[in-house]
Amino acid sequence: MQEVVCQKDDLQPGEMMESTFGRHSIVVCRSSNGEYYAFMNRCIHQGAPLSKGKLCGAPEPTDNVGEYNFVKEGDILRCPWHGREFDITNKGCMLANEKLKLKDFKVMVEEDNVIVYK
Repeated sequence: MQEVVCQKDDLQPGEMMESTFGRHSIVVCRSSNGEYYAFMNRCIHQGAPLSKGKLCGAPEPTDNVGEYNFVKEGDILRCPWHGREFDITNKGCMLANEKLKLKDFKVMVEEDNVIVYK
């Protein structure tokens, strides 16, 4: 099964949108480097619609206590309800626990179409 979920130009790097794949609500994301990703539009914690969250970055500690670098801008999907964060470039793995991850779908781009498939 495969389905066109949006057009390539519908999303700029660091943006996301809600779409459908079959009967499923999905969130389609475009990473900071321009790659497309698709996930079930439900947080694994309590089912929040991830499309209502945001794509952002994450703090990373430095060698100096209390100082952080901000990394992966536009690649972290933050849940709108409880702030759980998922790395879209790492199969939707949760930042705090890589064993937990979002249900992801395969994505390909053909001409101007973004296509999700199983």
